[in-house]
Amino acid sequence: MHRFFVDPNIAKAHTLHTDFYSDPELFQVIKQKIFSVTWQFVTDTDELKESGSCYPVTLLENYLDEPLLLTKDKEDKLHCLSNVCTHRGNILINEKCKAANIRCKYHGRIFKLDGSFQSMPEFKEVENFPSADDNLHQISLYNWSKLLFTSLQPLYPADVFLQEMMNRIWMPVNEFVFRPELSKEFLVDAHWALYCENYLEGFHIPFVHAGLNAVIDYGNYSTELFRYSNLQLGIAKDNEDCFDIPSTSPDHGKNIAAYYFWIFPNMMFNFYPWGLSINIVKPQSTDKTKVCFLTYMWDESKYNFGAGSNLDKVEMEDESIVQNVQKGIRSRFYNHGRYSVTREQGTHHFHRLICELMNT
Repeated sequence: MHRFFVDPNIAKAHTLHTDFYSDPELFQVIKQKIFSVTWQFVTDTDELKESGSCYPVTLLENYLDEPLLLTKDKEDKLHCLSNVCTHRGNILINEKCKAANIRCKYHGRIFKLDGSFQSMPEFKEVENFPSADDNLHQISLYNWSKLLFTSLQPLYPADVFLQEMMNRIWMPVNEFVFRPELSKEFLVDAHWALYCENYLEGFHIPFVHAGLNAVIDYGNYSTELFRYSNLQLGIAKDNEDCFDIPSTSPDHGKNIAAYYFWIFPNMMFNFYPWGLSINIVKPQSTDKTKVCFLTYMWDESKYNFGAGSNLDKVEMEDESIVQNVQKGIRSRFYNHGRYSVTREQGTHHFHRLICELMNT
């Protein structure tokens, strides 16, 4: 049997062994086996509106820590490139800017905005130069509406992870506006997977989130599982603060207060009548996680009502319980637990996916 095993029958299954959360060597293996082969949200197309736009990002800082560069060339084509010069490894672009080309400030090597090598001073005598290795490495880039995703070594195309969300969401995401003043970061004293597990089940809502429980119909709360994602439907107790769902949607006629989409391994897309809260869970260490809340506004008149209200309070409640679990999994008397068959399908699905990738 593989080291990582969770029975596909949820009624028989045990949760992951606590070694998964505490072993520092496994924390590094997870980086390669899970995070380098899956997709990550990086930004939106508003950051690259004009030809010549250059936008540097660090993919999962302090973990993957990969310096990348998004560009828009003169044909208005978007690219995701390595932001590391192929000469001596210098970081090429440090700040968002507009440029005709990419010029290294160390020794003057120049690249086109599509990453191809253009010129280099004092290199006439170098044999077999330039070669393909002198171009900037191209990294996969996927565009859904205005949202941009990348993967360093994609296990599968992005739509294998995102298709169900793209099919289900009928809102004009391209019209959503990023609001940096409403976006926040939180540092949580817990393993990244514990944070995800908490998100993936509504089982805890009546016990942890009194405010949310007052507006969500816990009895009709449901989870839908897909290949590398899942959806939790938050049904409102009344028809206030709900989506006005078009007749073309499979959800027409339902009092939906929130769509909670999770994309393996660490992305949450929470759609509310006011817009979208993207939560990116970023591993820092075996017991520290950074969570970024990115706010995209659609209808500000509905902001802070219903299931999409008091998100800071909900976050503090989640952090408190997850940090307690982080302490608890260190106990010599706890190795693993069991699943509620009716309420913890999402967490079971998450653990099964972890086993799948860790055993490859």
